[in-house]
Amino acid sequence: MSRVGRLAGALWAETEGEYFLVGNTKEPCDFARAGFEPPVEVDALKRPYVRLSVAGSVNMTPPWLTLPLEGDALPRLLAERFLIERNGSVSDRLWRLVTSPHDDGASTRAAQSVDARWLAEVPTPVWRIVRETVLRCT
Repeated sequence: MSRVGRLAGALWAETEGEYFLVGNTKEPCDFARAGFEPPVEVDALKRPYVRLSVAGSVNMTPPWLTLPLEGDALPRLLAERFLIERNGSVSDRLWRLVTSPHDDGASTRAAQSVDARWLAEVPTPVWRIVRETVLRCT
């Protein structure tokens, strides 16, 4: 089972003992503190995801998604599902939709692990409709 969480506004993905950074970071990232060597280049417009090299004890904070998808298919799916095409950033709105679908804005403690099997199973044309609806400016 793979895990996916947030790291400095981007996504981290753990699959088959490997880690990936998906999307551009939105704030300065202390990769060493998270347990990784800084990637040579992070530019999600050129490459939506990069492999991370572990440099110590990996320290990731919840919440994270669990998905049955493994290998390179996982970061490809995450890029397709969460990245904003014009800037390579992860959509906070889409992330909240997946991690807290019933959140009414009240301050509630998020679950440590969110079962997101459905995210890998929803057909791409259906997800595009969801994306367009969630990302539409009101």
